[in-house]
Amino acid sequence: MQANGVPLVMNMKAYLKPLLILFITSMGWLSFSWAAIDTYPFKTDEQRQRFKQLTDELRCPKCQNQNIADSNAPIAKDFREEIYRQLLAGHSNQTIVDFMVARYGEFVLYRPTFSKKTWLLWIGPFILLVVGAGIFYRLIRKGQSSSTTASAPLSEAEQRQIEAIIHQHEETKS
Repeated sequence: MQANGVPLVMNMKAYLKPLLILFITSMGWLSFSWAAIDTYPFKTDEQRQRFKQLTDELRCPKCQNQNIADSNAPIAKDFREEIYRQLLAGHSNQTIVDFMVARYGEFVLYRPTFSKKTWLLWIGPFILLVVGAGIFYRLIRKGQSSSTTASAPLSEAEQRQIEAIIHQHEETKS
């Protein structure tokens, strides 16, 4: 069979490739959107806000630098379900966070508490800032002192020595 002088099989191949690309792209978007949907029915808006706040503040233990609200890891889903269960049970935010820390350690907190284990984490950037400012200040002072000595006037002995060298050089030329 032919359509417009082109064999029908050739005509179908021209449409098959774009359709295949469209199908693969739509399947990718569809599976991505299914993974992100996680619905929890709340009784009040306050519970919904607390759930959002807690899932934004807690870190996914599996994912790198991702909170449990954004993570698609199975453990993040478990965290969300546990938070949801505890919210419905009437627990406070601090109780829920304490439960997560007791179970998974302080790694799950984006803002760890100040303690013996975490003092360097909190104070370290300030120490580095002070050390860097000190190094910068010393470099600037050293640069100023070396430029000051380079532009200092010559002593009389140094001037006589330079004139003697210049005079000796002129005599050798002539």
